[in-house]
Amino acid sequence: MTNPAPNPTSIATVSLSGDLTEKLQAIAAAGFDAVEVFENDFLTFDGGPREVGRMVADLGMTISAFQPFRDFEGMPEPLRARGFARAERKFAIMNELGTDLMLICSNVSPQALGGIDRAAADFHELGDLAARFGVRVGYEALAWGRHVNDYRDAWEIVRRADHERIGVILDSFHTLARQSPLGPIASIPGDRIFLVQLADAPKLDMDVLSWSRHFRCFPGQGDLAVTDFVRAVAQTGYKGPLSHEIFNDQFRAGSARRLATDGMRSLIALADQTAPHLPPRAQVLGVEFIEFALDEDTAAELSGLFSALGFRRTGLHVSKSVARWSQGDINLLLNTETDGFAQSHAIMHGPGVCAIALRVDDVGQAMARAGGLRIPSFEQPVGPGELHIPAIRGVGGSLIYFTQPEGDLGHIWEKDFAPVPAAAAPPAALLQSVDHISQSMDYEEMLSWLLFYSSLFQLERIPQLAIADPGGLVESRPLVASDGGLRFVLNGSQATRTLSSRFVSEHFGSGVQHIAFDAPDIFAAVAAMRAAGLSFLDIPENYYEDLEARHGLEPAFIDALREHHILYDRDGEAEFLQVYTHVFAQRFFFEIVERRGGYAGFGAVNAPVRLAAQAREARPVTMPRSLRER
Repeated sequence: MTNPAPNPTSIATVSLSGDLTEKLQAIAAAGFDAVEVFENDFLTFDGGPREVGRMVADLGMTISAFQPFRDFEGMPEPLRARGFARAERKFAIMNELGTDLMLICSNVSPQALGGIDRAAADFHELGDLAARFGVRVGYEALAWGRHVNDYRDAWEIVRRADHERIGVILDSFHTLARQSPLGPIASIPGDRIFLVQLADAPKLDMDVLSWSRHFRCFPGQGDLAVTDFVRAVAQTGYKGPLSHEIFNDQFRAGSARRLATDGMRSLIALADQTAPHLPPRAQVLGVEFIEFALDEDTAAELSGLFSALGFRRTGLHVSKSVARWSQGDINLLLNTETDGFAQSHAIMHGPGVCAIALRVDDVGQAMARAGGLRIPSFEQPVGPGELHIPAIRGVGGSLIYFTQPEGDLGHIWEKDFAPVPAAAAPPAALLQSVDHISQSMDYEEMLSWLLFYSSLFQLERIPQLAIADPGGLVESRPLVASDGGLRFVLNGSQATRTLSSRFVSEHFGSGVQHIAFDAPDIFAAVAAMRAAGLSFLDIPENYYEDLEARHGLEPAFIDALREHHILYDRDGEAEFLQVYTHVFAQRFFFEIVERRGGYAGFGAVNAPVRLAAQAREARPVTMPRSLRER
């Protein structure tokens, strides 16, 4: 694969799960140019350094660094002499590994002595030793270093050491976590920077060491200004590797192959932000359709639910067993094909959403960007005269199709579907559009899909929420287009008994768990649906009594909410109303919402009430007879 980034790509083995062989294979498969070999991975490997070096070379990579070397500079005797002896042994190992760079992180030992000149003298002497072995040493300031915890001090030590074998290593986390200014980076000569390490992280109020050891993530998955950091480094003329160094509990439990792919995608997206080389992120204009894969019996049941929700069957596919149901700007497809992708998805996951089609500004550019980000595309045969709709792989092996207003892809309904004549004039739409799509996934996958969506589409990442489910906490991360044309909500939980976790475990993988539709008038919509025989999720009386006290709402309004099982939230003068159907086939459900006054959230305050109600329906609680008879 050709590396589109201006700098070589690298990743530290500590970033991934597995043994050293598994890590190296995953890193090579993702297309990295180089790898930092972490000492613990080397020490636990059942083979010598020459074998590791051959394995890396056979995989088409180089070793960008051997790391870390700790507690070196500023030590009193005899620890100082011991540090040089340790370094000499590591240099010999590096010669066998086939790498010329060792990373030394700033001293954290309580026995370390301060003083920039003392440290510089140690490094100058170490440079002479490194020259004998033909290797180099890079010095990195740890954010929690005892005397050196700022890259500016590390660079000053390197500058005073004044040795060609001694350079500085810059790390985005150590720099940004301490909120060190980025401007002075530009004053460092690019050839004196021996390595640049990258890590992002969510903004957390905790000590820096714990933050670093457990919550680092790839750039684009956190909240730090990594792009600004890389731009500052670029001003120095640095041409060496950009290398991930990630410590993260989720990563240690995840798939090495998936995480290595995420790491490469992150570097590609980061390079595109600093020096654009890909088509721009796709602008989503709306949801073209949502496709369900089911058998005939389940499709008949779901058709009844669609009908009660106000949808009409408006078209049949010209060659496949696919029915189109429409209302407002919403299109839902029921696919009952007995062969092909949808059937395979239904066999694997049960009835549910197998594909989403998004209307974008430019399909060609969207597919080109997806390809540049190493997102797999999908192809399947189409009949004569039918449209070929470009698609990529999405969450849980589902598909994301792309359409656009112009050209043939703007006429999918005329070209691929035959209209179903209406018996009478269609009633006014109860629902207008798809408000948001909620996907549940393994907790370990959340950061992967966050990077997937935010690097491919023009979506804003909303801060993560922790929502109380009766079975444990659910982490929820919304992504929203600025114009509201697309909203995704990603849900995952480390607790095995939450609704989100059971969705994943009981249906063999991640996917769409619920879809929210926008109603111009939620009260009129719910009344019409109830008249059509639809019932909604039961909400406890305690909720409405608390709602009245909390917001001071008019009693008549509270009565209307209670009667229709509608939940309510308010943000300033903006209001949000929402109601839920019962879970269909123990798999997915629908939500109807009305946004008033520019409300931008998702009613998170109501989520625990909804989840508790759904838990009761899934596992009805029977009151003991002794209590029932009182």
